[in-house]
Amino acid sequence: MNIKPVLRGIATYIPKLSKLVEGRAGDTISARYCYSVWLRHLVMAYKNGLSHQPDVIAELGPGDSLGIGLAALISGANKYYAFDVVEYANNKINFKIFDELLELFKKRKNIPDETEFPEVKPRLKSYEFPSLILTNECLKEALEQDRIKSIRNALLNLGSENKNDIQISYVVPWHDSKVISEESVNMIYSQAVLEHIVDIEQTYKILNLWLKSGGFMSHQIDFRSHGTSKDWNGHWSYSDFKWRLIRGRRPYLLNREPYSTHINLMRECGFEVIFNSTIKNNAGIQRKHLASRFRNMPDEDLTTSGAFIQAVKK
Repeated sequence: MNIKPVLRGIATYIPKLSKLVEGRAGDTISARYCYSVWLRHLVMAYKNGLSHQPDVIAELGPGDSLGIGLAALISGANKYYAFDVVEYANNKINFKIFDELLELFKKRKNIPDETEFPEVKPRLKSYEFPSLILTNECLKEALEQDRIKSIRNALLNLGSENKNDIQISYVVPWHDSKVISEESVNMIYSQAVLEHIVDIEQTYKILNLWLKSGGFMSHQIDFRSHGTSKDWNGHWSYSDFKWRLIRGRRPYLLNREPYSTHINLMRECGFEVIFNSTIKNNAGIQRKHLASRFRNMPDEDLTTSGAFIQAVKK
């Protein structure tokens, strides 16, 4: 039995060790990462016939910065909601990333690919700057000096009411659908976040409430064990009791829900899946090693280590 994940979980009960165990919350301290992630979601939305110029966006789990949402604002969005369970982002990092993102957009830099970020999905056929989406005319308007100043002001006044044309709301923690109005968002996205949310069914119901009619969501989901096992799918071998020990007092870890659960819940919660691309991995544990609650999972789940899904509100 691998005892290390259990010891890490127990360490979360010790104040001086808990922060060391929890670590960082993603890669959003890199402007190039944020630029790459946002443009991938945007390119895929365009490819799949979805709105590629969303006015109001929401992000689940921005992590160490609001960089992905700032990239969205720079490229044309006017209102950005960021929802997290722990307040990781701070404005010192946000402003640094914002300035770096501005330069990337001004220079129409190509999208950083798998050479620079091998773990980032989805993969694209082309990593050239998406000039068909962000045309010179669109960028000229988006990068207009007064508009950029409005984004800076919104970021400077983060957490307080403002009457700027550009608005940023950073809500931590969020557990209630009433934090924003129903049918007020055009696009909701996340990057390797939905695998961490405990009540995923309730979350999909809330996302459906927030989206306007015809609005869509765009999610990259990582079903791997996140270091809790030597095997990428080894987290499905743990009993519920052992998993509680591994999680410890961390505000989140993994919900351990497989691919089929997400797809089925999306449909049950009022979404039509428009695009669905999975990552296959046959090198993990076999069915005989699964814990009882996962023993009957579909074969597809057992070999699906990730998925990029875009779905429209019906």
